[in-house]
Amino acid sequence: MIAQFPGPVGTPGTTAIFKDSTIFVNWASNCVVTRGFMDIAQPTLGLTSFGADTNGTKKAGVNGVVSLGDGGYAILTFPKPIMNGPGPDFAVFENAFNDTFLELAFVEVSSDGINYFRFPSVSNTQTLTQIGPFSNSGDATKLHNLAGKYRVNYGTPFDLQDMLNIPGLNVNHITHVKVIDVVGCIQAPYATYDSQNKPINDPYPTNFNTGGFDLDAVGVIHQNNNVGLTENEWVSSLIAYPQPASDFVYVSLPSGLVPEQIILYDMSGKKVAIEKQPVIETRHLTSGIYWLEIQTNETFLRKKIFISK
Repeated sequence: MIAQFPGPVGTPGTTAIFKDSTIFVNWASNCVVTRGFMDIAQPTLGLTSFGADTNGTKKAGVNGVVSLGDGGYAILTFPKPIMNGPGPDFAVFENAFNDTFLELAFVEVSSDGINYFRFPSVSNTQTLTQIGPFSNSGDATKLHNLAGKYRVNYGTPFDLQDMLNIPGLNVNHITHVKVIDVVGCIQAPYATYDSQNKPINDPYPTNFNTGGFDLDAVGVIHQNNNVGLTENEWVSSLIAYPQPASDFVYVSLPSGLVPEQIILYDMSGKKVAIEKQPVIETRHLTSGIYWLEIQTNETFLRKKIFISK
């Protein structure tokens, strides 16, 4: 099968994010779990029972995990809405004990807590042989937009750029994240499917009280501190000059706002400059489009800028 996506922790190009990364600005503050069966094919065994709903909140690695069971799900909310910024916007943490025992989950987002929209997931894992309950045959390079592709303490990132232009979804005001266990069975009627209608193969059956996806945490990378403001209002309140820039970019803020941190990102989401003062040196950067983010004493502003050499 094709291996085309970022690989495990520590490999070149991996997108795994360590729980202590300074990229995280917040964590889920509330979690409500609807448990799934220990084995969806044997409902008489009952539901999973390991962990409490609150284990899905706070920083990863702090307060344990909650097991979702086959097809179970968790709905998480946050102190402030998640927004679409440069690169990934949030990350989901599972507790896989190595890089190959991977229990997976779909991820959906909502702007109102009613209508949910799923990230387009891809699994290129083989579907001829069922991965067993203790099989170490998962491969991160074959998985995309599925939570759980990375081991414990490393989050799987999700980029709201993938969800642009979906009617009913405001990618700059994500209030709810839903994490849904992938059953992992490759046989009907219990199979669950990726966005390309392929059955997703992961450890099955896991018929014990810790079965299914084990949710640790959801970390926020970009949060909307300007709740209610439109993108046009953000842009108009921030002046960056000259445009296009060459050696320096100077930042002018509305009266009363004091910059606490100014960050410049390239279009891949990589931080290329961080400053405390309202001027950023850009002479070392290549020509192109960049995102300027300013955290102030009261709010959060961002603007697209251009650098030309």
